[in-house]
Amino acid sequence: MFKGSMPALITPFNNGAVDFDALKHLVEWHIEQGSHGLVPMGTTGESPTVSHDEHDAVVEAVVKTVAGRVPVIAGAGSNNTAETVRLVQHAKQVGADAALVVTPYYNKPTQRGLMAHFTAAADCGLPIIIYNIPPRSVIDMTPATMGELAKHPMIIGVKDSTADITRVSQQRITCGNDFLQFSAEDGSALGAHAHGSVGCISVTANVAPKLCAEFQNAMTAGDYKTALTYQDRLMPLHNAIFTEPGLVGAKYGVSLLGKCSETVRSPLTTLEDSTKAAIKDAMRHAGLLN
Repeated sequence: MFKGSMPALITPFNNGAVDFDALKHLVEWHIEQGSHGLVPMGTTGESPTVSHDEHDAVVEAVVKTVAGRVPVIAGAGSNNTAETVRLVQHAKQVGADAALVVTPYYNKPTQRGLMAHFTAAADCGLPIIIYNIPPRSVIDMTPATMGELAKHPMIIGVKDSTADITRVSQQRITCGNDFLQFSAEDGSALGAHAHGSVGCISVTANVAPKLCAEFQNAMTAGDYKTALTYQDRLMPLHNAIFTEPGLVGAKYGVSLLGKCSETVRSPLTTLEDSTKAAIKDAMRHAGLLN
């Protein structure tokens, strides 16, 4: 069920509020373009700046709009275990297929604390994808800890943001070959797949859903020669989008396609003109703009 190109979905805003009409149109567009699943309310969805009510409403709107056509992995992370459990329970209640749970940020729990946190989330009865992102959460879940958590029947995979493609092989040893590993670094998705990942929870796929889906399809078919041609088309876009915070770059790229506003919430700001120019150039290189 969970594989391929899964956009970490942006959350469009209009006049300061969530633009649910634009959100629903984005969902339809992603399905039409071939995205293999959707991941609302992760970091790219601006989960740190939306209210709890908005978070819940976005997840529910995406699930309802998708209507079972592709899997939905709902962002449900917090540095507070009780809040994480509430978010997972809500995702389960509205019909999400899984929850993406980030390693708790700022309070820096031990590996034992990570075990307790993720076990509590998994005990809700919804499949859990671990989101391991040391650059944002400061802590790193070790392959050994992940291997212990993988014994829980509801902990089924990881979104790996270490940018270390060898982690895939290390985690295959500790977690088993059936444990689903997703790259979270668009630029390293090719190497991660060769090591055994099953897809990418992607920022760039917000802007180039069809290309990212075809890229993943080629790798799934074992056609790495074709996949490399997609990598060459997409790599400048990966670089440009992440010149500033990636979600801001992704939202600007989507705005150039006329699908939503580029508005983000403070403390994020819209892009510098030089970054906008780089994204435009990269989108032209990828064949997304004339």
